[in-house]
Amino acid sequence: MKLFEYPSAEARERVKNIIDRGLGFSRDDYDNVLGYINGVKAGGDRALVEYTNRFDSTAVTLETLKVTKTEFDEALASVDSRFLNTLDRAILQLTQFHEKQKQNAWIDTPRNGVMVGQLVRPVGAAGVYAPGAKGGKTPLLSSVLMGGIPARVAGVPSIVLMTPPMENGKINPHILAAAGKVGITSVFKAGSAWAIAALAHGTDQVPKVDVIVGPGNIYVTLAKKIVAGTVGIDMIAGPSEILIIADKYADPEFVAADLLSQAEHDAMASAILVTDSRQLARETAEALERQLKALPRQETARQSIDNFGAVMLVPDIETGIALSNRLAPEHLELMVSQPFDYIDRIQNAGALFLGSYTPEPMGDYIAGPNHVLPTAGTARFSSALGVDHFTKKTSLIHYTQTAFQNEADDVIRLAEIEGLHAHANSVKIRK
Repeated sequence: MKLFEYPSAEARERVKNIIDRGLGFSRDDYDNVLGYINGVKAGGDRALVEYTNRFDSTAVTLETLKVTKTEFDEALASVDSRFLNTLDRAILQLTQFHEKQKQNAWIDTPRNGVMVGQLVRPVGAAGVYAPGAKGGKTPLLSSVLMGGIPARVAGVPSIVLMTPPMENGKINPHILAAAGKVGITSVFKAGSAWAIAALAHGTDQVPKVDVIVGPGNIYVTLAKKIVAGTVGIDMIAGPSEILIIADKYADPEFVAADLLSQAEHDAMASAILVTDSRQLARETAEALERQLKALPRQETARQSIDNFGAVMLVPDIETGIALSNRLAPEHLELMVSQPFDYIDRIQNAGALFLGSYTPEPMGDYIAGPNHVLPTAGTARFSSALGVDHFTKKTSLIHYTQTAFQNEADDVIRLAEIEGLHAHANSVKIRK
């Protein structure tokens, strides 16, 4: 892992390359995704099955596209009790966290005769996407929890799950068990861009939803980008990121392990250590090399570290925090002796992990907050997936006649300045 003295021209160039790496898609990727979306719009369920047969499983048919109750029951019976206990714990802790995000409707009377307020309502239907890497053998069941739980807490009446099937045409039982426990009963065996298209536009079997959430590969991300506006989406997520600010008291083995936890995601992922300790920088780089050799996904992690990883040696922690705020990382770990002392200085981060025993994977699975986080610097203006993504807010306004008369002239004046005379007349006619 290359060391950079920050600030320096070489370090600034590395930072720029990391910021500018983008989503990593080509024009061909975009055209392919658009083709799949148009295919589903035109062909509906038949197109959905055709693409699923071509890329995931030839066993899926129009009749087996939707998961049945029997399949749910079989999945629940096939997973072991230890997994179910873990699942229950994760669901409980995620639910408790997201319950605190709920907002209530409110009404206020700020002036005599005037009432204003806000209604908070759930969307009618939500779509959750859960990737099924390696033909469903490594199911990302946490995506079911992170998408389904805030939707359920928000009160969404219809939650639909799309996930690619295994080669045998079945859904991994761990994903179905998670879906059932969360309360998702409509599950369809389709993945990638065509799954997003089905959620956005609807088919005979797949209901059209109002919001689509969940991570995926570049085809899923591009599909969400294209349908955004037709439906709401959580975010345009880029490659995973971790930035660790550490001082001389940090354990280099811990630091190396946490860097690799994100580097293994994707060759485009970014893993950065920012430290004021040259000794920690050296020892972390050595530990990383040792740990890397034992990883099944070492090739992917190596590419990530070589292309978008870095050790930034800074003169002090304050400089490191300023660099972090510029990068606005998805995951930020403060592995310093007094992490709580720095919380108020962190301006931009998707999630903040405090202390040596709070590695990023705790947030990925069980801590409570959502792991669907802003990437590519978008933590400067956006937030983690949460209950708000599944609600809509409607403003309430009421005037009595007297209150209307008190403010009418001001409205007329503003409307006429804007040249909107019909607006002005709508008020004048009531005077």
